[in-house]
Amino acid sequence: MKGAIVTARTIALLVSVLLMGILLGGIVYSHIAFFPSYLSALPNSAVLVNGPYWVHDENFWTLIHPLAIASLIISLPLNWKIPARRKLIAIPLIVYVLAIVVTALYFVPELRAFKNSPNMAVSPAEWYARGQRWQHLSWTRGAVMGLSYIALLLALAWPEDNAV
Repeated sequence: MKGAIVTARTIALLVSVLLMGILLGGIVYSHIAFFPSYLSALPNSAVLVNGPYWVHDENFWTLIHPLAIASLIISLPLNWKIPARRKLIAIPLIVYVLAIVVTALYFVPELRAFKNSPNMAVSPAEWYARGQRWQHLSWTRGAVMGLSYIALLLALAWPEDNAV
């Protein structure tokens, strides 16, 4: 950066870093505090998402996903003239888009099945196996997103005066 001036490109990148950090924090929190209890004793534990005081985590996810994706989409063209930043912003954007596709195809349908588990003729042992598989795959998805976050942090560390 030139002196103490912070440009729009860096502000956009800072917003992306912040939103992606919040997203990753939500992933870690839900995988440590919520999913182990929820997926450990289906169909009985489905009360956590079906009971009168069920957790409304969809409010968080439906807000953070569009904001994080939009911030990356805005950061990319604003930083386009800095080749290193361009590549380092593109990495988490591509990973995120792929994660959203996988989420829509596998993770969300399984979450819907878990929620509906009391109404399905599936044994608790099978629910447990499915829940454990879901958690392991979801941790892997989160880890890949976390690794891509490192690229975003590196983009922020890259100086603006290297613009073409």
